[in-house]
Amino acid sequence: MRIHILGICGTFMGSLALLARSLGHEVSGSDAGVYPPMSTQLHQAGIELHDGYSASALDPAPDLVIIGNALSRGNPAVEYVLDQGIPYTSGPAWLAEHVLNKRHVIAVAGTHGKTTTTSLLAWVLDHAGFQPGFLIGGVPLGLNESARLGTGEVFVVEADEYDTAFFDKRSKFIHYHPNMLIINNIEFDHADIFADLAAIQTQFHYLIRTIPGKGIVFYPKGDKTVEEVLDRGLWSKSFSMGFNDSNSGADFVLVEPAHPEDHCRILHAGEEVVLSNLPLLGRHNRHNVLMCFMAARACGVPTAAIVQALQAFPGVKRRMELLGSPQGIHVYDDFAHHPTAIDTTLRGLREKIGDSGRIIAVIEPRSNTMKLGVHQQALAQSTEASDAAYWYIPPLIQWDIRPVIDNSKVPSFVLHDLDELIDTLVRTLRPGDHVVIMSNGGFGGLHQRLLEQLGYSKEQT
Repeated sequence: MRIHILGICGTFMGSLALLARSLGHEVSGSDAGVYPPMSTQLHQAGIELHDGYSASALDPAPDLVIIGNALSRGNPAVEYVLDQGIPYTSGPAWLAEHVLNKRHVIAVAGTHGKTTTTSLLAWVLDHAGFQPGFLIGGVPLGLNESARLGTGEVFVVEADEYDTAFFDKRSKFIHYHPNMLIINNIEFDHADIFADLAAIQTQFHYLIRTIPGKGIVFYPKGDKTVEEVLDRGLWSKSFSMGFNDSNSGADFVLVEPAHPEDHCRILHAGEEVVLSNLPLLGRHNRHNVLMCFMAARACGVPTAAIVQALQAFPGVKRRMELLGSPQGIHVYDDFAHHPTAIDTTLRGLREKIGDSGRIIAVIEPRSNTMKLGVHQQALAQSTEASDAAYWYIPPLIQWDIRPVIDNSKVPSFVLHDLDELIDTLVRTLRPGDHVVIMSNGGFGGLHQRLLEQLGYSKEQT
């Protein structure tokens, strides 16, 4: 079958393209604003990409068009599909029908940590010989691809609450009908499609309604927003997680180290599991690790195998990925898309380096929610763990960032020109600095341009 994907370079749709190709379909796609790592994966897979949404990419007509949720009526490719009567569907619907059916589906949901937790679980199951299938909204460094069919029974899917398509406004994850569900957390996000937090909670409630009675829900005990959803109805088994003594009664408790050089411990039903040398930074990632641990145990992975795999986990592209350290200046790429993500990422790095260097946050508030200015008050506090914050505000952002700057507890600066931002960073950075570049887009190639200006070469580490 010839399949053309509109919006192919999004993390979900690009992963879908890889799965369709693995099933033997001829796959091509169109998108605007193509950037790595997804574009690199697609090129390597031999998938033909068309820049923009010209109807010419659909002539001759494919057998099926999969339409991403970023496209709406008025898009020339969408209008052509409708006018010509070309068969079309959404990405989640296609995934459910052609990949997830007859698999043991583990869905990883929540506002934060989905990509890392999904990657961790796929990595652990793969190391344990389960040969899992997976679809991840990012590229795990060890697995080297964002999606794989796998030959085993289990399929791990990053389950997004964003809407499905212009013709289906349900959350994507409603289509997946998981056997196991991880709910990391629930916060207000996607302000372009959800009126308030309650609207998001309703979608999670609908998701829980699809889980069979013999299924399992994993959740954080004491998270009021999550527990409000569960109180509306839970017909499956559940296991809760917590930290230290703050979540008494949790089924699995992660005891954090009193000192950075100490080990974490997981307590469950009188058993103690020691986790040493975890490669991920911060409490938010310890949360992700514990969620992965619970789900892997429920799949039957031996505890020793889980621990061994976790210690060897190499990370995920664009999740605090160290790109290089020219002149002793460490440059990271991070996908932070929400004030909570910015805050926890910077605090995790501060926990690791202590006072041994400055942390410089460079942020593009690019997500649809941040473009609307919904989280202005929270943004001011999100950079407190840094030593300075640089905010890049392109023309598409209309709200006033001045209150964020005025209320910030660290020196903060606003720049509207990318060249000026790079020049400013080059002048002010010094050896030992940790520069965290945060955006859920390509950031105009800032990462590589800054590295080049700092004299980076691949031989440097």
